[in-house]
Amino acid sequence: MKLLHLYYDLMNLYGEYANITVLARHLKDQGLEVTVDRRTLGDCFDCAGYDFIYLGAGMESSQKIALEDLLPHREELAAAIEKGAVLLFTGNALELLGKSIADCAGKEYQALGFSDFTTRETGQRITGDVICQCSQIQEPVVGFVNKCSQIQGISQPLFTVSMGPGSHPDSQQEGVFFSHVFGTHLTGPILVKNPAFLNYIVSVLGKKENPGFVLAQLEYPHETRAYETTLRELTKRRDGA
Repeated sequence: MKLLHLYYDLMNLYGEYANITVLARHLKDQGLEVTVDRRTLGDCFDCAGYDFIYLGAGMESSQKIALEDLLPHREELAAAIEKGAVLLFTGNALELLGKSIADCAGKEYQALGFSDFTTRETGQRITGDVICQCSQIQEPVVGFVNKCSQIQGISQPLFTVSMGPGSHPDSQQEGVFFSHVFGTHLTGPILVKNPAFLNYIVSVLGKKENPGFVLAQLEYPHETRAYETTLRELTKRRDGA
């Protein structure tokens, strides 16, 4: 199974590289053979040959640089999606999946166009802890948002937020989901902080490799305890307890 970490040195805020690290470890623990490739500006790569493609959060300026470099690979990404590859874009990498990004000065950047939403940078930093629900799993998802943008026009949100900022001030929707593409502003890193969501991604990838794949119920007590503690404390804050 081939995993690709894009712009690992450019889009590298908040320790998001750990999403790839923990995913690779859990896949190996399930008995799957895993290779991880890392590609950045100027590297030759073909996205179409990968089972999982990850892009994390970066500064707004870094995001535009990554977008410019990634746009020529759009058709490769489309081919990977068509073949069932899993994509996870976190932080402001999410915004690359939409139609366009408008910066604070009004300059508009063409994005990858895999979804119809648009992004507008506001210049106002929005931060906060988040609790949300995801239709793919029963357990709540927790994370942290640090962004200076609003997204409009998401028709297939990944999460429904019960605490923290959504895609825009009037929305309880967050992120985008289609095919096996997952995009979210949530950082944490999200796969490290949410064992159930990580298991879901592992299951999707395992079944891609082998349709008969069944997730082995392995125990990761430190990950489970950290999740339970975070969820408990955030729930108290949300409920005013």
